[in-house]
Amino acid sequence: MINRTKSLLLLLIIFSAISASAQSTTSSPYSRFGLGLLQQQSLPQNIGMGGIAAGVRTIGGYSNINLLNPASYSAIGLTTIDVGVYATINTLQNSSARQTGSDFRLNHLAFGIPITRGTSALSFGLLPYSDLGYNFKQVTKIDTNTVNSVYGGEGGLSKAYLGYGFNLFKHLNLGFNVSYIFGNLRQTRSVEIPNYYLTSFNTRIEQSQSVKGLSYDYGLQYQFDLSTTSKLVFGYSGTLKSTITSSNKYVSTQYLADGTTESTASDTTYIRQGANTKIALPLVQHFGVSYQKEGHYLVGADYSRGNWSQMTIDGVNQGLNNTESYHIGGQITPNINALNSYFAVMDYRLGYQYNKTYVRTSATDINENVFTLGLGLPIRSQSRTAFYKVNFTAEFGQRGTLVNNLVKENFINFRFSFLLNDTWFRKYKFD
Repeated sequence: MINRTKSLLLLLIIFSAISASAQSTTSSPYSRFGLGLLQQQSLPQNIGMGGIAAGVRTIGGYSNINLLNPASYSAIGLTTIDVGVYATINTLQNSSARQTGSDFRLNHLAFGIPITRGTSALSFGLLPYSDLGYNFKQVTKIDTNTVNSVYGGEGGLSKAYLGYGFNLFKHLNLGFNVSYIFGNLRQTRSVEIPNYYLTSFNTRIEQSQSVKGLSYDYGLQYQFDLSTTSKLVFGYSGTLKSTITSSNKYVSTQYLADGTTESTASDTTYIRQGANTKIALPLVQHFGVSYQKEGHYLVGADYSRGNWSQMTIDGVNQGLNNTESYHIGGQITPNINALNSYFAVMDYRLGYQYNKTYVRTSATDINENVFTLGLGLPIRSQSRTAFYKVNFTAEFGQRGTLVNNLVKENFINFRFSFLLNDTWFRKYKFD
């Protein structure tokens, strides 16, 4: 137990250090709106099934951590640790150009600890909340001069949570999370005149936000036992309206550039440390249903809605859309008890999701279509009390459109996670 605890603490320290210095892993021009691109609050095993989660309790016979609905924590029967990484390949395209980039990050760390086995459990962890990352240029002509307007942004928000789920009645489960949202968002806007790079200063305005505050999630699930191995689960979860704080800083600088390289700032013309502002986050709701034949297959569907049109910063409405998303998917395990075929004990996952994002620009709604594939790869263990699985998910998606001279994004996201189920913290009794 001591060695395990030391390893756990070391893992936490490493994860915290990496997360503290992590940069955004998106290169989407649509991340400049709102708080950036919102990230799914689910782990790879759920995302591989199209992101279904509100009505999902267990997956493939393992204890899993379903962050989207804390009522599911009550199904955690063993100490559970889930740690994962994320990689993306993103291609941006407009009417005249095409660009491809990639990135990688350590994505999440989540723990589940049963309090009373099968009826209540705690969960806590850290995962991304939003990503901000873009850099693009608009070229205009004023008389005979070319003027470049350069826009950039980087950063993101993270979410640390502590939750508890419990069985209230035989089939009814409730749960809640208290979350701390924090991070930094930095956006710049520059004006450059390349025809006069030796004699004319260029100007950049930078706005930095340091964001922090609490949010609150809740959830419930009702399970119908159709037989000893079949069950139907209805789920509902949400995030309450909340207010978080942003500490703002504005800096205006002048610099020289020769068209390819930029000198250091020659003059700082203006610095203002703004007063703290309030960011009002909206109510977000999730509805889901799943049918599961234990040890064989699971299918389900989710619907989510967020009132992001009500989001305000310092009392000013941000002009965002309400979000909507539809998820459908499932998994099959051919024979969970097979002894001679590894392929028979693997989980095979498939799903689809449609997301109406909160971004509307050039009189056009920005939407996403995503197809998902996933695998659950059990790892044989010499211990009779420990169970391991590697979960892999690939997302093939498209965001945006070429209509109205906008940008279309094609992306492939890869998610890997290592799942551990073990009997830590259990007190044994001896006669």
